[in-house]
Amino acid sequence: MGEQKTTHFGYEQVAEEDKSRKVAGVFSSVAQRYDLMNDLMSAGLHRLWKRFAVSRSGVRAGSRVLDVAGGTGDLAALMQARAGPAGEVWLTDINGAMLTRGRDRLLNEGTLAPAVQCDAERLPFPDAYFDCVIVAFGLRNMTHKDLALADMHRVLRAGGRLLVLEFSRVWSPLKPLYDAYSFQVLPALGKLVANDAESYRYLAESIRRHPGQEELKQMMEQAGCERVEYHNLSGGVVALHVGHRF
Repeated sequence: MGEQKTTHFGYEQVAEEDKSRKVAGVFSSVAQRYDLMNDLMSAGLHRLWKRFAVSRSGVRAGSRVLDVAGGTGDLAALMQARAGPAGEVWLTDINGAMLTRGRDRLLNEGTLAPAVQCDAERLPFPDAYFDCVIVAFGLRNMTHKDLALADMHRVLRAGGRLLVLEFSRVWSPLKPLYDAYSFQVLPALGKLVANDAESYRYLAESIRRHPGQEELKQMMEQAGCERVEYHNLSGGVVALHVGHRF
């Protein structure tokens, strides 16, 4: 038998085949309170980060957009407002509980967007179909980030953009305060609001294991993206990477 491959789940090492199951457990647990927790954790800043991403997306009326790991659908709703009735915005997520929340949210807001449960490493879409592919706060939970980025690039049209909005490396002077908030306040907040401290401890750990700004830029270039640039937001707490396909 070959050696079992392992990967990280927060600070824990687990078998690769176990990571998806563990991540699914985290997001199934937090799905009902996910939007509320996002507002509390970021003091509402996640809404501004997502609006900034949309402003850099190049999406306009009639565009085709793929929202990967789109969760509860807030970003898909912003994209649909830009793409308009002639456009297509596909909401996808590997987690059924999160996808259901997102689909229901969009329906309640009067948006009929196709919702597909799928793995970002094996997207069920044809080559060169979308004008924009975006993943917001989902890449760090994927087992093989390189495969996911390559498949997102595959489904992009020439002239399209791949956007990755994700937690990143914070400005050094802010690190002690940021660490204290992440590992003390967030789990306590998760326990109080969502009755789940462990899931939010994992989320804090997963941020620390995610590639920094320059490393992710190189990963996107290796996946086929060109002219990759990134924008640090809130002192590097979050970074938006934008890659192009020509």
